[in-house]
Amino acid sequence: MDQRKRRKELSQEIRKKIIDKHVKGKGYKTISKQLDVPVTTVAHIIHKFKIHGTVANLPGRGHRRKIDDKSKRRIIRMVTKEPRKTSKEIQGELQAQGTSVSDRTIRRRLNQSGLHGRRPRRTLLKTNHKKARLEFAKLHVDKPQRFWENVLWTDETKIELFAKAHQLYVHRRKNEAYQEKNTVPSLKHGGGSVMFWGCFAASGTGCLESVQGTMKSQDYQGILERCAGQCQKAWSQSQILQQDNDPKHTAKNTQEWLRGNHWTILKWPSMSPDLNPIEHLWKELKHAVWKRHPSNLRQLEQFAHEEWAKIPAEKCRSLIDSYRNRLIAAIASKGCATKY
Repeated sequence: MDQRKRRKELSQEIRKKIIDKHVKGKGYKTISKQLDVPVTTVAHIIHKFKIHGTVANLPGRGHRRKIDDKSKRRIIRMVTKEPRKTSKEIQGELQAQGTSVSDRTIRRRLNQSGLHGRRPRRTLLKTNHKKARLEFAKLHVDKPQRFWENVLWTDETKIELFAKAHQLYVHRRKNEAYQEKNTVPSLKHGGGSVMFWGCFAASGTGCLESVQGTMKSQDYQGILERCAGQCQKAWSQSQILQQDNDPKHTAKNTQEWLRGNHWTILKWPSMSPDLNPIEHLWKELKHAVWKRHPSNLRQLEQFAHEEWAKIPAEKCRSLIDSYRNRLIAAIASKGCATKY
């Protein structure tokens, strides 16, 4: 018997006979020989009966209609216009227009066109932000490496107790991450999290302080007293302080404290986390903490301090040695957000 020949669909009668013989203890090969049905078909019929309790064709059986070129173009137009539109939403719109296609096929067509689901970036820059960023980059791009080795980089970050289980995605091409339609505004999140202030320099990581409640200028000065002063003594080369333009940082009494303690302030452009290399360390820290699966905020805080201390000095040195590349990228993008 040539099993390569195309066979007609088995009748209900033959399928029932297969099940009857199976129930009576007949083996697959015996049933195949007696009914002139391939062994693989016998196995499939019996398996389906065990799972679904029927030998009838199941709903949704068979191939969905393949998508035509017109529908492909329509899908591309949809996500180009609205990058946050999901494959399910696209499927619904196509269905309403009389085209039946699976959401999996839609995702495959988008991927083939270079449109992949990505988390939207959070940076939205106004014209004045771009101008300030470009000016900063041009002013500092030719600074000698020694200058950056003298900088103490600082920042605050919030670590959630649990990594986000649900993320928003946009469909975009590889080089479209920072187009406005593919970004979302930064939002403040409350709940199960701990806020941290940290610093580092070319020599390695400095303090990591847990912040309780809302930090005021007096609280910030206390952190500077404990941490920045400590780093200044430990790393004699660190005399330039980088900080963002948060009101507690720019407060008059904070500025007086910094001058009194012989710190030079690096004038910083607003909305520029990508120009601060500590962001790279924050990302690594969060992943390291989440990898340990803290079950409460006390554990989260403990793990964060432990993982921060593990960051090798070589990593910090590498970030500073390559800092000029960030400025070059900012100039190339004319002050717009960069890949960093």
